[in-house]
Amino acid sequence: MFNLKAEFYLKIIFLFSLIALISAFFIEYVLGHQPCNLCLIERIPYGLSIMMILAIFLIKKNQKFLVLLLILTFIFSFAISFYHFGIEKGFFQESSVCGVKSLTESITKEDLLKQFSEKTISCRDVTFKIFGLSLTSINIAVSLLFIITLLKIFNKYEKNK
Repeated sequence: MFNLKAEFYLKIIFLFSLIALISAFFIEYVLGHQPCNLCLIERIPYGLSIMMILAIFLIKKNQKFLVLLLILTFIFSFAISFYHFGIEKGFFQESSVCGVKSLTESITKEDLLKQFSEKTISCRDVTFKIFGLSLTSINIAVSLLFIITLLKIFNKYEKNK
């Protein structure tokens, strides 16, 4: 089992992930700021981290493996956020992910015309900022902080083995 300090940090990551998802839905549905597709993808690691941390505390098996998965999850989060930040700042070109509505269903001619008439959110557009920072730039910092914290937890788990 993890020591109390590791458990505390996992609880903080769990709480922050929960607050991040609730805030994202609040910003979207209550404040009316529409997210781009990359913004939606950036939510996935927070949902995964909630499930993995719950598994760590409830199942109490494979904790080392789950912490490693959490590290990989936030590396993915960092990479997606860094890419999104690069698009916002004009370092990278928008990919096809930014304009696609749904890849799961076939698109008819009428659906395509409807999508063109709707206002699509560009991955370049920042519609919401906190203290002058886009949520993507905040996500970069948070992901990096979580990666460092989880690496320390993983190393402590290795030392206590």
